[in-house]
Amino acid sequence: MGIKERKERHKEDLRQRILDAAKVLFLKEGYEATSIRKIASAIEFSPTTIYLYYKDKNDIIYTLQKEGFKVLRTKFSALTNVDDPFERLKAMGRTYLQFSIENREFYELMFIMKEPLEYLQKVCGIEAEQWDDGVEAFNFLVYTIAECQRAGYFKGHDTKMFSLLVWSTVHGLSTLNMHGHITHVVEKQLIELKDGAQILDAAFDSYIKFLEQIKG
Repeated sequence: MGIKERKERHKEDLRQRILDAAKVLFLKEGYEATSIRKIASAIEFSPTTIYLYYKDKNDIIYTLQKEGFKVLRTKFSALTNVDDPFERLKAMGRTYLQFSIENREFYELMFIMKEPLEYLQKVCGIEAEQWDDGVEAFNFLVYTIAECQRAGYFKGHDTKMFSLLVWSTVHGLSTLNMHGHITHVVEKQLIELKDGAQILDAAFDSYIKFLEQIKG
């Protein structure tokens, strides 16, 4: 490896270290309480170094959101080989739930925190190409719902509005689980299951049964 290649690798490694540290701090301390100085301290560099790679923390959180959507899009891409659209729809739901469990920091940045969208609105404007990864993730859901409809499912429903309903339902389960509300329900014995993981699976299964009932 030549000197130029080593320098480029060093830059990419440092860029990733900045993102990884910021991702943890944003979730732990919140967006407002996280400063460039704190991010720099976490990786033991000066704040000036951070500014060589990102113009401000808005730029950092926006970059993190895009990374998260790329991860989710990759997971969804693995489902393109599922020929039956209804089976693919079910698999997408389970993939989304698992993504929220395994990638909590990304999920918070992508779907809970308001700052990345505010950055888009104030700095980038509302242009689809600035949020192409998020658009692609939702469009894959719309495409799958449309295929379900072509197969005779969900008749009489607007494709995009039904897609929004599907996403909202699975997102609701993911968020309730992530923030401990599902476990709280179990602890208060409102539902007789052993733990939050069981109730999450049971709730998702009930949701699938509901889709099966209305798919004809």
